[in-house]
Amino acid sequence: MRERRPTVAITTRLYLAEVTAASFRMHALADSLCSDHDVTVLTSRPPTGIADSGMLHDSPVTVRRAPVLRDRTGAIRGYVQYMSFDIPAFFRVLATRADVIVAEAPPTTGLICLVASWFKRKPLVYYPGDVWTDGVIAMGAAKPVIAVMRWLETRVLRGARSILSVSAEVTERLTALGADPSRILEVGNGIDTRVFNAAVEPQRTERPYFVYTGTMSEWQQPDIFIRALANLEFDVDIRFFGQGAAEAQLRELAAQIAPGRVHFGGVVSPAESASWIRGAVGALVSIVPGIGYDFARPTKTYAAGACGTPVLFAGAETGGQVVRDGDLGEAVGFEAQEVAAAMTRLHQETQNGRTDQRRHARSEWITQHYSLAAAGERAADGVRSALIATARTD
Repeated sequence: MRERRPTVAITTRLYLAEVTAASFRMHALADSLCSDHDVTVLTSRPPTGIADSGMLHDSPVTVRRAPVLRDRTGAIRGYVQYMSFDIPAFFRVLATRADVIVAEAPPTTGLICLVASWFKRKPLVYYPGDVWTDGVIAMGAAKPVIAVMRWLETRVLRGARSILSVSAEVTERLTALGADPSRILEVGNGIDTRVFNAAVEPQRTERPYFVYTGTMSEWQQPDIFIRALANLEFDVDIRFFGQGAAEAQLRELAAQIAPGRVHFGGVVSPAESASWIRGAVGALVSIVPGIGYDFARPTKTYAAGACGTPVLFAGAETGGQVVRDGDLGEAVGFEAQEVAAAMTRLHQETQNGRTDQRRHARSEWITQHYSLAAAGERAADGVRSALIATARTD
């Protein structure tokens, strides 16, 4: 008789085919676990117009989607939207067979999974991509909101059997919030190089362009790139893909100071995102320094480097150091003049062919240091360890 395989339930708001760091990270985990576990992913329906990714075809992972409220940009952002996922997810987790439960951020999802794990008497593994308390502080939230978020996040960190951290900086912040260091496993982060690589067919456009992909938020403030663009004397555009709270302000600013030169393409598939990145003069990445997110290492950097496209990073030191370590492009301060000068240098590199000369080296460096498959396997080992530890104590 065939021995029953352990079962895992992964609860995440975002999953492929959405182009987000969380969806890539959770897919890598599920993909690594399915070799020796039966894996069920409980997630949301993607925004209108986004079809299931080809990466999910023939996958042994069971993906169960449910409707969720999204804002006008298609994002699941805000208390009402979070609850529209979290409340049904509580009952979905209870109804799903699982020997171990994995929860992705935000802490509201972590909390409902923690409570479900108590009912089911199964361990919880919490897998946050960043620190949400720092995020609400960076957004300038009211003190009561910050206090509630800190309580939620601390409760989840203390209740989880294991915590998966994406970097040493995040580990430090999680520990400061009350997580037991012995329960934290640092698994790293990265990008799926099967989708993002130098062999991707580049987009062809009439005019050269810089590209920004993913979330547009208060702690990134990508308006700095539009302000820099307005100061450039050569003909180049910016193309934004993704969604976020700052999108409306970006559109308004672009119409005022760079009419006809900034384009918004909405949410696209991973393959389409890779194609736009591959064809760009440079990929734009930003983290506002000094507002609580200086520890972040945006996945946008890894995606661009994997495609061999130069990165233009503006802002906090940690994200800039990744660019410098891999010679991935330009890392400058969060000033429009510095950004404009870096855009000029990257444009000149494209004109004289140096970008293509460096493309393979950038892509290889990302593959060696930031493979999402390797991070997914380390995360899967963390889930396996939590399951083994539980079995020993039962």
